[in-house]
Amino acid sequence: MNELLGFVSNVGFPIVLSIYLLTRIEEKLENLTQSINKLNNVISRIEAKEY
Repeated sequence: MNELLGFVSNVGFPIVLSIYLLTRIEEKLENLTQSINKLNNVISRIEAKEY
């Protein structure tokens, strides 16, 4: 039982930290995706005006 508690206390913190960081990265990736899509639309409009 003591070994199980030690394992949870040692592994629990890295798991919580990993979940927290992945959540933050996911939000930033979503913002980056939106920015890339907007940039793609602007480039498409510029190319359409040139032709």
